[in-house]
Amino acid sequence: MKKIIITGVAGFIGSSLAERMIRDGFDVTGIDCFTAYYSPRIKQANIRNLLTSKKFRFIESDVTGLDDSVLDGVECFFHLAAQPGVRNSWGEEFREYVFNNIYATQYILEKLKSQKSLQRLVFASSSSVYGNSSEKLLTETLSLKPVSPYGITKLTAENLCTLYRDMFGVPCVSLRFFTVYGPRQRPDMAFHRFLRACLMRNEINVFGDGSQTRDFTYIDDIVSAILSAGFSTDSSIPGIINLGSGKRIVLNEALDMISEITGEKLRINHLPNEKGDMTDTLADISLAGKALGYSPSYSLYDGLKAEYEWMCKNRDVLFS
Repeated sequence: MKKIIITGVAGFIGSSLAERMIRDGFDVTGIDCFTAYYSPRIKQANIRNLLTSKKFRFIESDVTGLDDSVLDGVECFFHLAAQPGVRNSWGEEFREYVFNNIYATQYILEKLKSQKSLQRLVFASSSSVYGNSSEKLLTETLSLKPVSPYGITKLTAENLCTLYRDMFGVPCVSLRFFTVYGPRQRPDMAFHRFLRACLMRNEINVFGDGSQTRDFTYIDDIVSAILSAGFSTDSSIPGIINLGSGKRIVLNEALDMISEITGEKLRINHLPNEKGDMTDTLADISLAGKALGYSPSYSLYDGLKAEYEWMCKNRDVLFS
């Protein structure tokens, strides 16, 4: 049985990945330090079911505080821990992004480069590394120019993974996530904010006029791809892979879907565009298809409906 470690296990993607792996029969060690980016109470709820499983071991720590024995014999390491958010990455808070996104990643790479047991390190990168490219279809080979400090830290961490892969043979693969949504989505993310506003019958704040487009990716599709990357035995697996839906959706179209799903007539308050927000994203997922057998299956409507139903069931945690 593989020794598996997931950092950021109490987060949106980390907890979803851990639950899938436990259901599939794996033993998982999860690490999280409950940063204050959003309520630790929500993160604690994310791992509530995991903590009842004998196949799950939880360590409350940041990755730089781990005892070396935790890493001994690790075979699959999923590094999902990060300081998220584009808008908060400006100003004084940037130091948190440098520590949690850059230094923590380099620390892990240094520790893992001597682990002969390691079969794969999966790093959670972001479509934010692309910036506002003139190309409509974002392929892994494009030149990169992030438009936020957050994007810069993710690109730097990605470059570190590539460096350690090339110099020390660390079997890294960086997965560029495109706007992941679904049950447990972070409360600062757009769909969570929109659905929450509907449930509370509040105005919805939208940055810009809603004409911006996004490649929205459902959480279950992302988890499946992460597992494929982590357990791939292909030594030639690419070091960088996009993970999106491969479909571009206008934000206003998504808002119409939310109105239909919730039965609410939306009251929208348009705000100025925020610095660091990308105008359009669309992932070229052909490499993911070839390397991982990746084929996203969830429609945006079904995914939004699942997220809304989850929020309705978890009002006590989300709204108290």
